Amino acid sequence: MAKMLYSVSMSLDGFIAGPGGDMSWLAEHLGPNPTVDDLLPQVGSLLVGNRSFGGDDPYKDTEHEGEAFGGGWSGPQFVLTHNPPADPVPGVTFVTDLDTAITASKAAAGGKYVNVIGADVARQCLAAGALDEVLVCVAPVMLGDGVRLFDHPGGTNVKLERLSVTQVPQATNLWFRVL
Repeated sequence: MAKMLYSVSMSLDGFIAGPGGDMSWLAEHLGPNPTVDDLLPQVGSLLVGNRSFGGDDPYKDTEHEGEAFGGGWSGPQFVLTHNPPADPVPGVTFVTDLDTAITASKAAAGGKYVNVIGADVARQCLAAGALDEVLVCVAPVMLGDGVRLFDHPGGTNVKLERLSVTQVPQATNLWFRVL
């Protein structure tokens, strides 16, 4: 059965996007990362939050703009949104409720990972007890403001078990299992 993995790049001070969803900060921190390279063939589908889907692209103004993982991955994508667009988007299914999104993305993953993209959809998956693992690629930069990796007003205590720690010049990769 497919596992749900929240994978994300994050600044050292805990932000996955800058103010207003700005992803331009990430461009200079992208580069060879064997952990990510090894993960991509294991991803069967994406479950993406609407803000992430329609947001800024770290590959903006390059030949890979608009492509998942900068063109390193292709397959079925599911976008969780309250307002699906009127016109279809090739390769993308818009889903209006979390349970349907989880069920459909797991079925499409074919026993591989469902890669969850977006802080809010990851938080929702965690609250639903559906999130299995978290991979954070910590970039050597501090943004000071923006979208947090995990935001839960009032606090919560999510227990994690470290699976691995690897590093490359552009990132330190921290992989956890959700307990």
